[in-house]
Amino acid sequence: MHKVLGDPRAIALLLGPALIVYTLVMLIPVVWSLGYTLFEGNAISGFEFVGADNLARLFTDPRVGEALRVTLLYAVIITVGQVLLGYLLALFYVFVLRNRGSVVRTLVFFPVIIPTVAVALMFQKLFEVAPQTGPVNALLNVFGVASVDWFGSPVSAIVVLVIMDLWRSMGFYAVLLYTGLLDIPDDIMESARLDGANGWRLVRSIVLPLSLPVLLSSVIFSINGTLKVFDSIVALTNGGPGTATTPLTLYMFQTSFSYGEYGYGASIALLLTILCLIVTVFIFRSSRRDVTKG
Repeated sequence: MHKVLGDPRAIALLLGPALIVYTLVMLIPVVWSLGYTLFEGNAISGFEFVGADNLARLFTDPRVGEALRVTLLYAVIITVGQVLLGYLLALFYVFVLRNRGSVVRTLVFFPVIIPTVAVALMFQKLFEVAPQTGPVNALLNVFGVASVDWFGSPVSAIVVLVIMDLWRSMGFYAVLLYTGLLDIPDDIMESARLDGANGWRLVRSIVLPLSLPVLLSSVIFSINGTLKVFDSIVALTNGGPGTATTPLTLYMFQTSFSYGEYGYGASIALLLTILCLIVTVFIFRSSRRDVTKG
């Protein structure tokens, strides 16, 4: 094995196919997209070189600011919800269900594998107000509350969107964090219990510090996914009402393929890429500390 890994030709043979595929699928499209930011037009009308005009337009376009606000709001709420609910479920699996929770874990994880469009259609029916009253409004009517047009106002539309995405994703983060909790050595847990640490004290002093690495991974995984949200919003609200739930990804798609402005759409994509990079670096830097200290 040492001879193989020490041979440059063997390394090139092993890594070459993967690097070629990665270059063709990832690197070349990224560079191509960066090139589009310098042009205006599309494949039908042709392209015209405009320099940095598209990038300058980002700072004057009010819809970019609105889409950025929706993106950040959604990312913060969903990331906190996904990691928090996932961690609570993981603690429930470890300390309450123990080895008897395979059925519960499967049921909670099941929404993850359901297609996004199917989940969105289900939630549209659940919160429907017309032509038929959905189960949620029907329940409100039972208690004397008038039906709510959940998709008719920005706040209620975002509420439904958050509920849907948390329901369909918390099972994934529960399993991810559960595997991290299982890596905590049993002897440490037993020693803590012998020292009188139980319940919340055990979680706060032992479990939480030792699970910080997997928590950090979950936060980064979640924030990058939520900043790039597209399918669930398109399927549930299509950015409405108006543009109240339109994130940067949907605005980028509309700009490029509905309005035919490839260059400006690529500029929005560049903004989103920089945003993901900044958030990831910030999380890494803010988490650089020794978890064994205070």
